[in-house]
Amino acid sequence: MKVIFVGPTLRGAELPAHAALCLRDPARQGDVYRAVTDGADVIGLIDGVYEHVPAIWHKEILYALSKGVRVYGAASMGALRAAECAAFGMIGLGRIYNDLISNTVQDDAEVAQLHAPPELGFLPLTEPLANVRATLARCLEAGLITNDEYRKLLNAAGSIFFKDRTYKSILSAVENMGAVRSAEVLALLKANAIDQKLEDARELIAAVLEAPDRRSEPPTSWTFEPTEMWTTHLLS
Repeated sequence: MKVIFVGPTLRGAELPAHAALCLRDPARQGDVYRAVTDGADVIGLIDGVYEHVPAIWHKEILYALSKGVRVYGAASMGALRAAECAAFGMIGLGRIYNDLISNTVQDDAEVAQLHAPPELGFLPLTEPLANVRATLARCLEAGLITNDEYRKLLNAAGSIFFKDRTYKSILSAVENMGAVRSAEVLALLKANAIDQKLEDARELIAAVLEAPDRRSEPPTSWTFEPTEMWTTHLLS
């Protein structure tokens, strides 16, 4: 069985018609452990929940890896956990993961995004910094914005709380651009927007589909330790 945890990152995208995947809502603490006990041989982590509920625990990812489950991460929470668990065998994919593992970026805010609840299909409501960064880079390379505008826009985007970050709010936070140029840049950003999280998620989906649907040999370089917190908190 192949399980992928996904929500707003894949909003509006279509999976391959032949995809034999079990899609589950964004992962929270305990979900990866339950996927392993349900029989998952391959797990793809894209989206995860946090803030109001316990986030997916690194320990349960290690548990999955110790059982020979192939665990992939990309795009959002998956990229964060893959960067943190790469040394133990979790496989990270995509530009966002590569930026994290190389310390090009270090802030969790790169992937944080406000979105609607499951009942509304996890509709994205704000722009994650990773998408803004990729969009600004495209516009700069195409000569649509200047180096100074790129710097000011990126600084403004990074200063805005993830629940408030939209292209409109970014332009509003840039000083001395002028109303006419601000409107022009806003239109350019929207017309050239890159959904980096979606691109990375598609890379993960392709990797999960290609992976053999069976467990591998457990790691020999480390041993999973069922700590007291593991047995009393997660398994209780």
